Amino acid sequence: VENIHKVGAIGVPGYGWEAQIRDEQDQPITAPHQPGELCVRGPGVMTCYYRNEEATRETLTEDGWLRTGDVAIWDDDGFLFLVDRMKDVIVCGGETLYPVQIEDFLRAYPKVKDVAVIGLPDQRLGEIAGAIISIKAGMTCTEEEINEYCKGLPRYKRPRKIIFAPVPRNATGKIEKPKLRKLYSRENLVAYENQN
Repeated sequence: VENIHKVGAIGVPGYGWEAQIRDEQDQPITAPHQPGELCVRGPGVMTCYYRNEEATRETLTEDGWLRTGDVAIWDDDGFLFLVDRMKDVIVCGGETLYPVQIEDFLRAYPKVKDVAVIGLPDQRLGEIAGAIISIKAGMTCTEEEINEYCKGLPRYKRPRKIIFAPVPRNATGKIEKPKLRKLYSRENLVAYENQN
Protein backbone atom coordinates (compact mmCIF):
# COMPACT_ATOMS: atom_id res chain seq x y z
CA VAL A 1 0.00 0.00 0.00
CA GLU A 2 3.11 2.19 -0.25
CA ASN A 3 2.69 5.18 -2.60
CA ILE A 4 -1.05 4.61 -3.01
CA HIS A 5 -1.31 8.38 -3.63
CA LYS A 6 0.75 7.85 -6.81
CA VAL A 7 -1.93 5.90 -8.68
CA GLY A 8 -1.49 6.68 -12.39
CA ALA A 9 2.26 7.21 -12.16
CA ILE A 10 4.58 5.05 -14.23
CA GLY A 11 6.98 5.21 -11.29
CA VAL A 12 10.60 6.21 -10.92
CA PRO A 13 13.55 4.99 -13.02
CA GLY A 14 14.68 1.51 -11.93
CA TYR A 15 18.19 0.32 -11.13
CA GLY A 16 20.63 1.22 -13.91
CA TRP A 17 18.04 3.36 -15.74
CA GLU A 18 17.87 7.10 -16.29
CA ALA A 19 14.93 9.21 -17.41
CA GLN A 20 14.72 12.77 -18.65
CA ILE A 21 11.88 14.96 -19.80
CA ARG A 22 13.03 17.22 -22.64
CA ASP A 23 11.61 20.42 -24.09
CA GLU A 24 11.27 21.37 -27.79
CA GLN A 25 14.93 22.49 -27.84
CA ASP A 26 15.94 19.00 -26.60
CA GLN A 27 16.99 20.40 -23.21
CA PRO A 28 16.19 18.54 -19.95
CA ILE A 29 13.25 19.89 -17.94
CA THR A 30 13.90 19.64 -14.22
CA ALA A 31 10.94 21.62 -12.86
CA PRO A 32 8.00 19.48 -11.74
CA HIS A 33 4.70 19.49 -13.67
CA GLN A 34 6.29 20.80 -16.91
CA PRO A 35 5.40 18.52 -19.84
CA GLY A 36 7.95 17.37 -22.39
CA GLU A 37 9.11 14.27 -24.25
CA LEU A 38 10.13 11.33 -22.06
CA CYS A 39 13.60 10.02 -22.88
CA VAL A 40 15.15 6.95 -21.24
CA ARG A 41 18.62 5.42 -21.13
CA GLY A 42 19.66 2.10 -19.65
CA PRO A 43 20.79 -1.47 -20.23
CA GLY A 44 17.63 -2.55 -22.08
CA VAL A 45 17.37 0.26 -24.61
CA MET A 46 17.34 -0.93 -28.22
CA THR A 47 20.42 -0.29 -30.34
CA CYS A 48 18.73 0.37 -33.70
CA TYR A 49 15.78 -0.21 -35.98
CA TYR A 50 16.48 -3.14 -38.26
CA ARG A 51 17.54 -1.80 -41.68
CA ASN A 52 16.13 1.67 -40.97
CA GLU A 53 18.90 4.17 -40.22
CA GLU A 54 16.59 7.19 -40.49
CA ALA A 55 14.19 5.88 -37.85
CA THR A 56 17.18 4.99 -35.66
CA ARG A 57 18.55 8.56 -35.91
CA GLU A 58 15.13 10.03 -35.07
CA THR A 59 14.64 7.77 -32.04
CA LEU A 60 18.10 7.30 -30.52
CA THR A 61 20.54 10.04 -29.57
CA GLU A 62 24.29 9.64 -30.02
CA ASP A 63 24.74 9.31 -26.27
CA GLY A 64 22.21 6.47 -25.92
CA TRP A 65 18.95 8.21 -25.04
CA LEU A 66 15.73 6.72 -26.49
CA ARG A 67 13.06 9.25 -27.44
CA THR A 68 9.83 7.50 -26.44
CA GLY A 69 7.35 9.77 -28.23
CA ASP A 70 5.45 10.09 -24.94
CA VAL A 71 4.70 13.38 -23.22
CA ALA A 72 5.36 13.10 -19.48
CA ILE A 73 5.81 15.17 -16.34
CA TRP A 74 7.72 14.73 -13.08
CA ASP A 75 5.77 15.29 -9.90
CA ASP A 76 7.24 16.93 -6.78
CA ASP A 77 8.54 13.56 -5.52
CA GLY A 78 10.28 12.51 -8.76
CA PHE A 79 7.53 10.17 -9.99
CA LEU A 80 6.82 10.12 -13.73
CA PHE A 81 3.32 10.53 -15.13
CA LEU A 82 2.43 10.06 -18.81
CA VAL A 83 0.37 12.91 -20.22
CA ASP A 84 -0.15 11.97 -23.88
CA ARG A 85 1.55 10.86 -27.09
CA MET A 86 3.64 13.47 -28.93
CA LYS A 87 1.85 12.73 -32.21
CA ASP A 88 -1.55 13.38 -30.59
CA VAL A 89 -0.65 16.80 -29.15
CA ILE A 90 -2.64 19.67 -30.68
CA VAL A 91 -1.11 23.11 -31.25
CA CYS A 92 -3.95 25.61 -31.46
CA GLY A 93 -2.95 29.22 -32.07
CA GLY A 94 0.34 28.69 -30.24
CA GLU A 95 -1.24 26.89 -27.25
CA THR A 96 -0.29 23.25 -26.65
CA LEU A 97 -3.28 21.01 -25.90
CA TYR A 98 -3.02 17.47 -24.52
CA PRO A 99 -6.06 15.51 -25.77
CA VAL A 100 -6.03 13.01 -22.87
CA GLN A 101 -6.69 15.83 -20.37
CA ILE A 102 -9.70 17.04 -22.38
CA GLU A 103 -10.95 13.47 -22.91
CA ASP A 104 -10.78 12.73 -19.17
CA PHE A 105 -12.78 15.88 -18.46
CA LEU A 106 -15.46 15.07 -21.06
CA ARG A 107 -15.68 11.41 -20.04
CA ALA A 108 -16.89 12.54 -16.60
CA TYR A 109 -20.06 14.04 -18.14
CA PRO A 110 -22.90 11.64 -17.21
CA LYS A 111 -24.24 11.28 -20.78
CA VAL A 112 -20.86 10.56 -22.40
CA LYS A 113 -20.08 6.92 -23.13
CA ASP A 114 -16.76 7.51 -24.89
CA VAL A 115 -14.78 10.40 -26.33
CA ALA A 116 -11.74 11.08 -28.49
CA VAL A 117 -10.13 14.48 -28.97
CA ILE A 118 -8.12 15.11 -32.13
CA GLY A 119 -6.59 18.06 -33.92
CA LEU A 120 -8.67 19.30 -36.82
CA PRO A 121 -7.18 21.56 -39.50
CA ASP A 122 -7.96 25.25 -39.15
CA GLN A 123 -6.77 28.00 -41.50
CA ARG A 124 -6.42 30.68 -38.83
CA LEU A 125 -5.16 28.68 -35.83
CA GLY A 126 -3.39 25.78 -37.57
CA GLU A 127 -5.37 23.21 -35.61
CA ILE A 128 -8.38 23.19 -33.32
CA ALA A 129 -9.49 20.59 -30.80
CA GLY A 130 -12.34 18.46 -32.08
CA ALA A 131 -14.21 16.14 -29.72
CA ILE A 132 -15.78 13.01 -31.18
CA ILE A 133 -18.36 11.98 -28.58
CA SER A 134 -20.32 8.77 -28.25
CA ILE A 135 -23.44 9.17 -26.08
CA LYS A 136 -24.73 6.47 -23.70
CA ALA A 137 -27.57 4.31 -24.99
CA GLY A 138 -31.03 5.78 -24.48
CA MET A 139 -29.72 9.28 -23.87
CA THR A 140 -29.66 12.39 -26.00
CA CYS A 141 -27.22 15.24 -25.80
CA THR A 142 -26.73 18.51 -27.62
CA GLU A 143 -23.69 20.50 -28.64
CA GLU A 144 -24.94 23.30 -26.39
CA GLU A 145 -24.92 20.93 -23.36
CA ILE A 146 -21.35 19.91 -24.08
CA ASN A 147 -20.24 23.51 -24.61
CA GLU A 148 -21.86 24.52 -21.33
CA TYR A 149 -20.16 21.64 -19.49
CA CYS A 150 -16.82 22.58 -21.06
CA LYS A 151 -16.96 25.97 -19.34
CA GLY A 152 -15.29 24.01 -16.52
CA LEU A 153 -12.15 23.90 -18.70
CA PRO A 154 -9.84 26.84 -19.37
CA ARG A 155 -11.07 28.57 -22.53
CA TYR A 156 -8.07 27.51 -24.65
CA LYS A 157 -8.69 23.81 -23.82
CA ARG A 158 -12.35 23.78 -24.83
CA PRO A 159 -13.12 21.77 -27.97
CA ARG A 160 -14.07 24.07 -30.83
CA LYS A 161 -15.81 21.32 -32.80
CA ILE A 162 -18.20 18.74 -31.32
CA ILE A 163 -19.03 15.66 -33.40
CA PHE A 164 -21.48 13.04 -32.14
CA ALA A 165 -20.29 9.74 -33.59
CA PRO A 166 -18.89 6.34 -32.54
CA VAL A 167 -15.34 6.31 -31.15
CA PRO A 168 -13.39 3.49 -32.85
CA ARG A 169 -11.11 1.38 -30.66
CA ASN A 170 -8.75 -1.42 -31.64
CA ALA A 171 -8.63 -4.93 -30.14
CA THR A 172 -6.59 -3.71 -27.16
CA GLY A 173 -9.06 -0.89 -26.43
CA LYS A 174 -6.89 1.93 -27.73
CA ILE A 175 -8.66 4.79 -29.54
CA GLU A 176 -7.84 4.67 -33.25
CA LYS A 177 -6.86 8.32 -33.62
CA PRO A 178 -5.17 7.95 -37.03
CA LYS A 179 -8.47 6.61 -38.37
CA LEU A 180 -10.35 9.55 -36.82
CA ARG A 181 -7.87 12.10 -38.20
CA LYS A 182 -8.34 10.62 -41.67
CA LEU A 183 -12.12 10.44 -41.30
CA TYR A 184 -12.36 14.07 -40.19
CA SER A 185 -9.67 15.55 -42.41
CA ARG A 186 -10.53 18.89 -44.00
CA GLU A 187 -12.32 17.39 -47.03
CA ASN A 188 -14.24 14.78 -45.06
CA LEU A 189 -15.16 17.30 -42.35
CA VAL A 190 -16.77 19.57 -44.96
CA ALA A 191 -18.76 16.60 -46.29
CA TYR A 192 -19.80 15.65 -42.73
CA GLU A 193 -20.96 19.20 -41.99
CA ASN A 194 -22.98 19.33 -45.21
CA GLN A 195 -24.84 16.14 -44.18
CA ASN A 196 -25.84 17.54 -40.79
